[in-house]
Amino acid sequence: MFESGTEIESSRKIISRRLFFMASGAALAGFALWRYKAPALAKAEPMPGSAPKQVTIVEFSDSGERRDVVTMPVIRKTDAEWKAQLPLGSYEVTRHAATESPFSGALLNVHDKGVFRCICCDTALFSSATKFESGTGWPSFWAPIAKENIVESLDLSLDMQRTAVSCRRCDAHLGHVFDDGPRPTGLRYCMNSVAMRFAKA
Repeated sequence: MFESGTEIESSRKIISRRLFFMASGAALAGFALWRYKAPALAKAEPMPGSAPKQVTIVEFSDSGERRDVVTMPVIRKTDAEWKAQLPLGSYEVTRHAATESPFSGALLNVHDKGVFRCICCDTALFSSATKFESGTGWPSFWAPIAKENIVESLDLSLDMQRTAVSCRRCDAHLGHVFDDGPRPTGLRYCMNSVAMRFAKA
């Protein structure tokens, strides 16, 4: 029996479709294999001997008196070096963005005059003049001592959108800032006690 022209054309279309799907599948498999085997791009690191990144911060006395605006190198240490320098709780909070338990921090009820400094690099972060009782269980401030001394960044962890606060000089995680604070700013800088030390005036 001979096939009609219509049957031959139909067979060709079926074969063409099969070839198309097989070629597409092979191309996808090849791409997936290439992505799997492709080397990961290395994170850019400063060249040995190059100058470290610089940041500008404001220095303060322990009484909260504003001093000089200075440009200093960013502090970079290995994870092992931070772990050796810091108490375990401070290490987990500042280097891995953990959170201390509410009402557990040693600085929660500190009301003396002075400055709250970064536990990692001693940068002035908050003044006792802006500290207030938020009832949340963490030391709270309505403003940093100087905006230049902190960095605010988007935090999408825990399936929510928050603004994380870290030290500009050493990138230590400090806590988060919320928009439910008192006047004059309406902000609540909710900080971890273990991320700071208090320098009494």
